[in-house]
Amino acid sequence: MLRLLSFTVFLATWWIAALIAGPAKLPPPPIVLAAMMTEARSGALFLNLGVTLARVALAFTLAMSLGSAIGYLMGRVRLANRLGDPWLILLLNLPALVVIVLAYIWAGLTEVAAIAAIAINKLPTAVVTLREGTRALDAALDEMATVFAIPRWRAFRHVVLPQLAPYIAAAARSGLSLVWKIVLVAELLGRPNGVGFEIGVAFQLFDIPLLLAYSLSFAAVVLVIETALVQPFEARLSRWRPRAA
Repeated sequence: MLRLLSFTVFLATWWIAALIAGPAKLPPPPIVLAAMMTEARSGALFLNLGVTLARVALAFTLAMSLGSAIGYLMGRVRLANRLGDPWLILLLNLPALVVIVLAYIWAGLTEVAAIAAIAINKLPTAVVTLREGTRALDAALDEMATVFAIPRWRAFRHVVLPQLAPYIAAAARSGLSLVWKIVLVAELLGRPNGVGFEIGVAFQLFDIPLLLAYSLSFAAVVLVIETALVQPFEARLSRWRPRAA
C-alpha cells in the first residue's frame, strides 16, 4: 500500500514538473509510456534489458566469488593483508571510468573487457567487507572447532560461514547497487547493445522520451530484483541472528 502511494506521488510530481518545464525538456508520463511500448513491441526493449542483465549477472558473480575469497584470505592471513592492502586502496580510489577505458584499450571493445571492467570496479568493495567480517569472527568458536576436531570444511560450513553471512549479504547488496550503475557506463562507451548503449543513442538524438523509457524500464527491473531476490536473500542469510526485543 505504501509503495503504491509512493508510486502515485512520483507520477503526480513527474506530471506537474512536466507541465512546468514543458514537454521538450521533460515529457509527461503518457509520451514516455508510448515510447516504452514502441520499443517493447519491436522487441528492442526486452533484448537490451536481457543483454544488460546478463552482463550484470556475470560481472557480479565473478566479483563476489573472487572478492569473497580474497577478503577471507586477507582477514585470516596477516601477510596476505599487508601485501594486498596497497592494491586494495588503489582499486578503491581508481575511478570506474578509468578502469573501463583501460580495459577497452588493452583488451579491445569486447564482451570480456566490459565484464572484466565491471567486475574489477565491484571487486574491492567485496574484499573490504569480507575482510572486516573475517576479522570479526569469534575466536572462541574457532577454538571450539579445534578442540572437537571438526573437519576444516565442516567447521567452515557450520561455524565460519554463518558468522560471515551478514557480511556476504552486505557485500552483495552494496556491490549489486554499484554494478547496476557501472554496467551502463561500460555499455555506453564500448558495447553495441544494452540499456547503456540505447541511452547513449537517445542522448545523441536528443530523444528524451526514449532516454526516459529505457532508464525507467531499467529502474523497474532493478526494483523487482531488489524486492524479489536481494531482500529475501539477505533475510535468509540473517535468519539465525537473534532479533532485538
